[in-house]
Amino acid sequence: MVNLESRTFFLQIQKFENGYFVSVSEGITKIGSMVVSLATGPTPITTTVIPSRNESLFLKLVAERISTRMRGVALVSTFIQKELEPNTAKALMFEIMEMVDND
Repeated sequence: MVNLESRTFFLQIQKFENGYFVSVSEGITKIGSMVVSLATGPTPITTTVIPSRNESLFLKLVAERISTRMRGVALVSTFIQKELEPNTAKALMFEIMEMVDND
């Protein structure tokens, strides 16, 4: 659980042999918008599974960064109640990458 700017986010990461499933939920744990990224070459291939109304860039960046770092698959889901401020998105990205690196 991460508290940022009076908002509570639940971060859940599941590691697999060939990738990660990452869930970011605000307030309660729910599956939300979803993106899959696969990095086997110089640039990751990213596909939207469930479109996001407002956080598609954050979602895509997290998925691509994780898949590139581990050279595998990253499935990322976000359930966010209102738009993320740039500083909040940056802090969430830092927390997620720290969890992936320490896993």
